Amino acid sequence: MLKVSNLNAYYGESHVLRDVSVSVDQGEVVVMLGPNGHGKSTLLKSICGLVDQTKGKISYKDKDINDLATDKIVNLGMIYIAENRELFPYMTVLENLKLGAYSKNARAHEKENLAWIFDLFPRLVDRKKQFASTMSGGEARMLAVARGLMSNADFLCVDEPSLGLQPSLRHEIFSIIRQINNQGKTVLLVEQNIPQIAELADRIYVMEEGKISFEGNKDEALNNEHLKEVFLGM
Repeated sequence: MLKVSNLNAYYGESHVLRDVSVSVDQGEVVVMLGPNGHGKSTLLKSICGLVDQTKGKISYKDKDINDLATDKIVNLGMIYIAENRELFPYMTVLENLKLGAYSKNARAHEKENLAWIFDLFPRLVDRKKQFASTMSGGEARMLAVARGLMSNADFLCVDEPSLGLQPSLRHEIFSIIRQINNQGKTVLLVEQNIPQIAELADRIYVMEEGKISFEGNKDEALNNEHLKEVFLGM
């Protein structure tokens, strides 16, 4: 479904990604682990057309998307959900959700997707008239994921959804991601060092210093002493 081959990415003269190759098959949850500042978020942004300077090849559903604008990539069915949430603070929960359905292939499905979102995130129902700025960290993260789903995307690039959340809310977020996956969505998920993330993943990559240092399934990751100690916190 997604194939990235020998991707290099730059911010000015800073060479962030170095010959990165990853793949995600339809229906998978693939997790990208690694230390903060080593290129994981840049990878997601590069895939979704948010980094100007890249070299290499990115294909989605067998289509070359290297030179596509971000809105065109969204129309193909891929969405980026940022770690900093990027909500509109003085708009209501409902208004933020409806803005998620701005793409042409999402507008026709707004009503049914909104009903699906409220089923997945029942606490958003009670807060739909509440300003996003007044929500807790966990609720704001749920709203960010929910708004991404309103795009009618098949493929979610999710950047550190558990960042700054207490353990119980991390578990809730990961449970929702699993539900989304079980309902047919494919997920590429960036995280840092969350032990329970291994159980969510079909496959795991590790990025260090802008390069892929490990690729394998969750059993291989859990049996790798270096990964268990440094990245999985075990």
